[in-house]
Amino acid sequence: MSVSDKDEMEDSAAPLIEHLAELRTRLIRSVLALVVGIVLAFTVAEPILQFLLGPIETTLRELGDPSPTLQFTSPQEYLFTLFRISMVFGFALAFPVIAFQLWRFVAPGLYRTEKNAFLPFIFASPVMFFLGASFAHYIVVPLAMSFFLGFADVSSIFANLLSTTAPDLPSDAAIVPETSEGIKITFFGKVNESLDITLKFIMAFGLCFQLPVLLTLMGKAGLVSARGLANVRKYAVVGILVLAALVTPPDPVTQLILFSAVYGLYEISIFLVKMVEKKKVDQLREEGILGEDEDLYSEFEDEEGELGGQEDKT
Repeated sequence: MSVSDKDEMEDSAAPLIEHLAELRTRLIRSVLALVVGIVLAFTVAEPILQFLLGPIETTLRELGDPSPTLQFTSPQEYLFTLFRISMVFGFALAFPVIAFQLWRFVAPGLYRTEKNAFLPFIFASPVMFFLGASFAHYIVVPLAMSFFLGFADVSSIFANLLSTTAPDLPSDAAIVPETSEGIKITFFGKVNESLDITLKFIMAFGLCFQLPVLLTLMGKAGLVSARGLANVRKYAVVGILVLAALVTPPDPVTQLILFSAVYGLYEISIFLVKMVEKKKVDQLREEGILGEDEDLYSEFEDEEGELGGQEDKT
């Protein structure tokens, strides 16, 4: 190997080493931000848990339980539940720092137009996730809890405990009469299981609300078109119905709410992609690439027709 070849290899290896060193720096800063976010979230994990379990508390009170109670059945369960909350919300707190570090690593390799196109989606994505999570917590989770707990008599637990432990009962206390047949089925909720279903709804709806961001970004990249999305609308309806059946309880009201929300987001996505295409067409017309009577589909249709004609001749 000649000296020039060795010098060329060393020059090409130097930028790679610099990129790896920068990647390491960005990863270290992201991990440190995540650790700080987890620690901060752990300090308020119990109020966050109370907030997340708010819908189930409201549902239990509406069903007649004057003192809603959840239990844990192992010594470490409650602590691990707080750790789980800290991980989720710690990542949420650290996300701006992580996104900034990712952007600083990727941005030098992008053109100015690519930066201007990609940067808004970094801000739009967490906003849409927050909207989806709020929609799940305040609307979907209460409906789901009402559906699930509506099958059980949750008031009988408290009434039976009163009748056996309290000698002097208040005049308005509910007493469940003794029965000689059958088994009384009541609700003894676990903290981690109740939190699990709440977090699943929040994550599912948060991700579903990313649909406009994803499709608009794909529209900017030319991977999808407003006309194509409109043409597959009937398939999208079927897919959304399947999604609603999978991620919600078998309750028509909850499924209808999810279907309406996601389908509305799909229509909004078509409108946003159409706006992106309109802006692209105006730019191409200013550059003289497209005529006044042409759009983005005209060139594709012409090429498709020419290819079809060539196939007929062959």
